[in-house]
Amino acid sequence: GGREANQVSDDYRYQDGNYEGYAPNDGYYRGGDEPAPEEDAQSDVTEGHDEDDEVYEGEYQGIPHPDDIKEKQKRAPAVADEYRDHADLMAERMEDEEQLAHQYENIIEECGHGRFQWTLFFVLGLALMADGVEVFVVGFVLPSAEKDMCLSSSNKGMLGLIVYLGMMVGAVMLGGLADKLGRKKCLIISLAINAAFAFLSSFVQGYGFFLFCRLISGLGIGGSLPIVFAYFSEFLSREKRGEHLSWLCMFWMIGGIFASAMAWSIIPHYGWGFSMGTKYHFHSWRVFVLVCSLPCIASLVALKFMPESPRFLLEIGKHDEAWMILKQVHDTNMRAKGEPERVFTVSYIKTPKQVDEFIEIQSSTGTWYQRWLVRITTTFKQVWDNVLYCLTAQYRMNTLMLAVVWFTMALSYYGLIVWFPDMIRYLQEEAYESRVKIFDEEEVSHFTFNFTLENQIHRNGEYRNDKFIGMKFKEVRFEDSLFEECYFEDVTFSETFFENCTIISTVFHNTDLYEHIFINCRLINSTFLKEKEGCHLDFEEENDFLIYLVSFLGSLSVLPGNIISALLMDKIGRIKMIGGSMLISAVCCFFLFFGNSESAMIGWQCLFCGASIAAWNALDVITVELYPTDKRATAFGILNGLCKFGAILGNSIFASFVGITKVVPILLASSALVGGGLLALRLPETREQVLM
Repeated sequence: GGREANQVSDDYRYQDGNYEGYAPNDGYYRGGDEPAPEEDAQSDVTEGHDEDDEVYEGEYQGIPHPDDIKEKQKRAPAVADEYRDHADLMAERMEDEEQLAHQYENIIEECGHGRFQWTLFFVLGLALMADGVEVFVVGFVLPSAEKDMCLSSSNKGMLGLIVYLGMMVGAVMLGGLADKLGRKKCLIISLAINAAFAFLSSFVQGYGFFLFCRLISGLGIGGSLPIVFAYFSEFLSREKRGEHLSWLCMFWMIGGIFASAMAWSIIPHYGWGFSMGTKYHFHSWRVFVLVCSLPCIASLVALKFMPESPRFLLEIGKHDEAWMILKQVHDTNMRAKGEPERVFTVSYIKTPKQVDEFIEIQSSTGTWYQRWLVRITTTFKQVWDNVLYCLTAQYRMNTLMLAVVWFTMALSYYGLIVWFPDMIRYLQEEAYESRVKIFDEEEVSHFTFNFTLENQIHRNGEYRNDKFIGMKFKEVRFEDSLFEECYFEDVTFSETFFENCTIISTVFHNTDLYEHIFINCRLINSTFLKEKEGCHLDFEEENDFLIYLVSFLGSLSVLPGNIISALLMDKIGRIKMIGGSMLISAVCCFFLFFGNSESAMIGWQCLFCGASIAAWNALDVITVELYPTDKRATAFGILNGLCKFGAILGNSIFASFVGITKVVPILLASSALVGGGLLALRLPETREQVLM
């Protein structure tokens, strides 16, 4: 008992907040300007005047604590710990956590907010940007990849969903691991997976393999979101937290802008690329996929120079490493402020009692893979315990409410984001089809076509001895027509069909005809010579540009919402922010009923994105703040995985209504937003709390 009382009084002395120079009232100054440390911390502060680094060596050998006797006292009851009740140990750990939370808050305040946090901000921002880019990549390369890999559009939706599927699994897995292995380590793993497979996906030829690469790269980047927020929040003090986590969200938008701008500037240049033989084409869209893996690679390299989160190290009982990192943060910030002589005054940080069921197998027992197996299963079990812990009595209500809010938000947001471009494309196609030219019963003979035929329907025509040379058919249908002794050379067909046609003694030379072009046709002694290999990218779709533009504007419109939400996050609180933002978005969504033209749709989309971003930011912040450090990334991972599940549902539901009705998507989205927004108002406000 005496040991504990002694220890506690000791901790509280560090918590009182007379940190700024331990005992200014001693009246005992050294060197004129630096207050002397109390005698027990004296060795600690060797004022930094020593030229050689003795100080640091001294510190690392175990931060000198008042007397080593206490250490010995600590070791004595360690034996008895095994016989103590588990619940007892847990209770002690909880108490320690509480003390650590308050002390850590004071330490971070002492370290200040400066160069170190801003450096970390940009490094983690790049990781977040990679996440923002990932979602867009697939949507942008689809139209080109389709032609390149000879796809029908039935597989199209699959590609978008597969990325979200990967992200969903990645968020849960890597988020859970980050609470066990450390923030930095897991973030590096997740970015490395993403970079490697994104890079690979730009080179693979087959469609299935491309999908697989995007799936794994999605799995990698899914883990980055939960880890980035948990990691950054642990370097921020209470009053800076809401605002700076919101600034971090800005990189998500920058990722969207980067992806749209790159798509716009790279994909249309079909010349940028090379071919190796007839089979292997490296087209411009592959260059784009390559460029999109840059933010991830940059973040990966920069992350190597960043330290692990000290808060995580303290949780797992690595006191000295955490202390070194906090000192580094403090010194970096003070040097940048121009006060390098300021000393880091913390000598001892409370570390929670380690209640560990981890079984470390001795290297003598078993073979190496058995040891690894046990390690992996133990880690998995611990992660699973963490997941279940988020559903225990203390957190159950919060977790369920957050889950509903995340889900409704994702359902409507991602659903609409996919629905807008589809809707615009549909409006455009309608306009295009209304301009179709119809030719009936024409007879053409001995004529040479060498120009493009576009958007036409030919019925009951007869074509004799005609030559079609070096030309393109785009959106042309021939119905019930007769071709006799015609000659096709170097002809490209796109969206062109022959229905119920009779084709007699006709030669096709170097053309890209596929079976599906001929519907119920009779081919009588016609010859096909030297068909073209592969699928060819031959003309640009004008409306692809529009899709990039819409995404670009959508990302850009988020900027004002982002700035406002960051500045107000600590003023009006997280809860009101989520509720208000979701309700405003619902109103924007409702007004889509009145948007019938392309420009109206684009305008409302911009408003919707701008209004909903505040809710995303506040949601990220509150998810980080509601859970304790050893469960934070896990909880964030689960909720984010759920959010991606909502995205998958939203995508598939909304896409299926394009061109059928506007009512269902709009009502679904706005009612989901209203429900989520009202529920969010029931969450506890975390603005005033220290980071547990």
